[in-house]
This record gives sequence, C-alpha cells and structure tokens, in this order.
Amino acid sequence: MNATFDHPPRPMAQRIGAIAWPSFFAAGVATMVFFAFVDPIALRDITFPRIAVGRELGYTIGFFLFWAATASSSLFTWWLLRPGSRFNRPLPGR
Repeated sequence: MNATFDHPPRPMAQRIGAIAWPSFFAAGVATMVFFAFVDPIALRDITFPRIAVGRELGYTIGFFLFWAATASSSLFTWWLLRPGSRFNRPLPGR
C-alpha cells in the first residue's frame, strides 16, 4: 500500500448532502416516533404554558430540534472520519 496516496477532497455540496440528508431522514423518523407518544400541547403546558404554541408549530419545532441534534451527530461523525493524512503532514523544512 502506498503511504503517499490520499483521496481527493469531496465537493462541498457532497459533504453537506452527506450530513444533511441522513440527519433529515433520522429527524423525520424521530419526530414521528416521539409525537406518536407525546402531544405537543401537553408538552407546551409542561414546559412553556404562557407561550401560544399550537400543534403544528410544536411539530415543526420538534422536527427542527431533532434535525439539529441528528445533524450535529452526523457532522461529528464526518469530522472523526476525515483522513488523518491531510492533517498529519510533516512540518516544512523537515
């Protein structure tokens, strides 16, 4: 195996898609499962009873919170899987 071989960097759109699409799908599934058991109105009454949040807004907020959580998980996984050869180069002059 050639130690100098390095994969070319992926295009930005492909990197964003690799993070956003799986996290979007996972957030959709998590939202369906969560709200199958939890009513957004009951959740609002427990957490922020003075704020007028309807069911649709509750579903929307829940989805985007799940999407942010799953996207951060995907981003962290991508960050950990980057090839070390791009970052472990010898210092210039050595």
